Parts: sequence; structure tokens; C-alpha cells
Amino acid sequence: MQQGDDTYILSLDQGTTSSRAIVFNRTGNIMGNRQKPFTQIFPKPGWVEHDPMEIWKTQLESAREAIELAQITPRQIAAIGISNQRETTILWEKATGKPVYNAIVWQCRRSTAICEELTALGFEDFFRERTGLVIDPYFSGTKLVWLFDEVPELKTRAERGELLFGTVDSWLIYNLTGRHATDATNASRTLLFNIHTGRWDEDILNLLHIPPCVLPEVLPSSHVFGNTKKEIFGIEIPVAGAAGDQQASLFGHACFEPGSAKNTYGTGCFTLLNTGKVPIVSRHNLVTTIAWDLGDGGFTYALEGSVFIAGAVIQWLRDQLGIIADAAESEALARSVPDTGGVFIVPAFVGMGAPYWDADMRGTMVGITRGTSRAHIVRAALESIAYQSNDLLEAMVKDYGKPISFIKADGGASANSFLMQFQADILNRPVILPEVNEITALGAAYLAGLKVGYWESLEEIAKNWRRKREFEPDMPASKRDVLLEKWKKAIESAVVFK
Repeated sequence: MQQGDDTYILSLDQGTTSSRAIVFNRTGNIMGNRQKPFTQIFPKPGWVEHDPMEIWKTQLESAREAIELAQITPRQIAAIGISNQRETTILWEKATGKPVYNAIVWQCRRSTAICEELTALGFEDFFRERTGLVIDPYFSGTKLVWLFDEVPELKTRAERGELLFGTVDSWLIYNLTGRHATDATNASRTLLFNIHTGRWDEDILNLLHIPPCVLPEVLPSSHVFGNTKKEIFGIEIPVAGAAGDQQASLFGHACFEPGSAKNTYGTGCFTLLNTGKVPIVSRHNLVTTIAWDLGDGGFTYALEGSVFIAGAVIQWLRDQLGIIADAAESEALARSVPDTGGVFIVPAFVGMGAPYWDADMRGTMVGITRGTSRAHIVRAALESIAYQSNDLLEAMVKDYGKPISFIKADGGASANSFLMQFQADILNRPVILPEVNEITALGAAYLAGLKVGYWESLEEIAKNWRRKREFEPDMPASKRDVLLEKWKKAIESAVVFK
């Protein structure tokens, strides 16, 4: 039975650089939206950390303020959904709930040596067949191994059952409800979860010497994980949905049919393709992941490609180079020149993700002349996002074996019309933007609302998706081919330089 019209869904969208909370109504419109940035910690080159307590503090504050901005009370919240930065690894005390180390962020490359050793020992196919993933520092499992190797007392405490491991969803669920749990989408990003059996893989745990007692219970993405502690909002509210941010985005885009795809332009860039109830093993360096679990028998799977540096390259232009004042300035600068003047940027600041999976690659800029201006550099940075996304989609079409007609887009950088048009041109496919850009948070809201009957079906949710703008490709094939060939040469330069 549907909730009354005066009820809403609260979505907690915990991202890499900020914690956001959004109140949605039944038509998927935003009633209240609050975002709070938090500290990025870089202890060494290639290392990235967050303070778990700051994550929790900013998420809680944003939630309370979003409810206030929506001019409603907590009693009008029918359920809470969670979407989160994935693969980020947190370890905390079971008795006190206090973190024992900073969160090791998905971008962090500190476990590279562990991954190289596993690869050298010939375990690549072993992990891919069971988890759908490649051996890479990106994923949570080797981050946890690094913690246990570098801080041995943590492993001893873990073996005694004193510590709990989780990704950010688990951390939030634990602080909200007291339950140590995760959902299948987040579990599928750890390198520890068997995506075929739906269980933590005992052989992998034994290989990596990870005690099973530290791991969270794995539940469906649309599920009541527990009720919030009364002191948080003054009443108990069911936490009824959770999914990793990219899977939540796929769900928020209503990509319910196999063959439908989306790309999120955030700190990184993430392309997901719904492949239905059968997992497709990638032969082109993508990963196979769980798209969602509605608890109705069987997972829905996806192929995924991850670009590590997308919107982050614009932050680099602003914060490290100081050649733009804000992200919005990048569009005007890019349009001020007819092209990049032959400049190509490969933003491999933390290595390269799919389809290259090279942790040692580093950023490269090629084609510079005396005539190169900051406008050329800014345009090349924006174009690098589109080139990387095209690499993903090309690999995806080869794996899927069927054409992908168009792609839905969301995320902060999708507001850049220059980038979206260039993306359509390079993909040679339409790029479609939704009316509600906070699609990741909306996906988490849908998962929670489905469980409590706020929305009755996927069909009802699909009717909520509304097109805002469509970018049609408008580049001659000859020009596209030349640009893509030069991009491949730029990639080769970055490989040589490492």
C-alpha cells in the first residue's frame, strides 16, 4: 500500500568529496538538498584517505538540514536509502564503533605491490571468475590486506573478533542502525565476494588471510537493514535501500532493460550496462558486477568500466595549476578556441582504470607548442574525459555483442554542455540528460521506496524518468577517426613514460 502524499524518501548520497542528503517526493522531484564537503587526505603520492568520523558527521548534518530545508519533519520520512562511494575501506572497533585507521579511499594505490604479487602468482583468472573483477588496488580486498600487513595488531584484533570491516554503506548503516551489514552491489566491489553464489568466497578469504568475522552480512539492495536509532532523528525510520553509487545511478536512470547503459561524470567516470540475469565475463578488460538485488530471486548484473580521473581533472586545473577559478569557467574557455591546438592530456594521476588497468601509468600532456594557451589545456582536459569514456563503451560493445544505441548521462560534469556535445561526437551516439540530475541519490531513494511500498513497481518508477536534453552527434567521421588515433598515441606516450 502506498504511503500518504505527505510522506517522502530521504536519500543519503555519500560521495568521494562530499556528503549529500536529498529529500524526494513521489514523482522523484527534489524537496530539500544539502551537501557538505569533507577533508581529502593525501599522506603520500598515490595515497588517498578520509576521516570516517568526518564522513559520518557531514552525512548526519546534511540529512538533518535537508529535512529542514524540505520544510517537513522526520515523521514524514517513509524510508531512507543510501548510495555511497564504493571500494573505500573502513575498519572500526566492534565495542565502541570507533575507527582504528583512516578510510582508505577507492582512488588509493597503496596496495599495488600486493596486487602485483597476486598477478605474478597467476591468480588473475581465479579472481575474475569468482568476483567478476580484475586484480587492482581499486578494490577493497587488497586495501584490507595492506592494513593487516602494515599494522599487524589490527589483524590480531580482527582475528579475536574485535574489529569490523565495511565499505562506506556499511559504515553508515552501522552508525544509523547498529547493524553490521552491506548490500550485494557493494559486496561485489570488494574482491572478496562470489557474484555467482552470492556469498563471501571462502577460498579468497583463506588466500588473503582475512578472518570472516570482520565481514558484514550481505543483504539485498532493496531491504530493511534496520531502523535508525531514536536519538538520531527523534523517531525510528527504516533504512530500506542501499547500493554503490554507480549501481544506484543505473537504477535511478530506470535502466531496467538489458542493453540500457548510463555514464556518470563525477570525480571519476563510470559506465554501466545492464546485462540482465546472466553475468557476462569481460574479454576486454571491463569488470562484471552486480547491478542490484531486489530480493526477488537472482541478481541483475552489469558490465562496468571505470575512469579514475574525470571531473577530478577539472579540480586539478583549478586547485593545482590555478588556471581556472571554478569548474564553470572551463566550458567558456574550451569554447573560446576551435580545438586543442594538437594538445592531448592523459590524466593518469592515479594510474588508469578500464580498459587499461595500469596502476603505474602517470599523467601525460603531449602536443604542446609555443602557441599553447590555457584555453587549449582546459579544452584538452575536458576532451580527455570523453576519450576515456569512449574507450569504455568500445570495450563494452565488444563484450556485449550487441549495439548500444544511446547513453544516459548524469553527474556534476554532465552540466558542461561542451563536454556533453563532444562526448556525443566522439561516441557517435546520442547522450541524454535526465531532468533530475541527482540520479544517484534518486536511485537509492527508489530502492528504499520500493521496499516500503512508497513506489509499487519498476514500471511506476520508469514513468518518473524525464528527459531534459539530448545531444546528437555532429562530427564528421573523418575528423572523429583522426582524433581517436591521436588519443591512442597519447595513451602510448603515457605508457612509455611510466
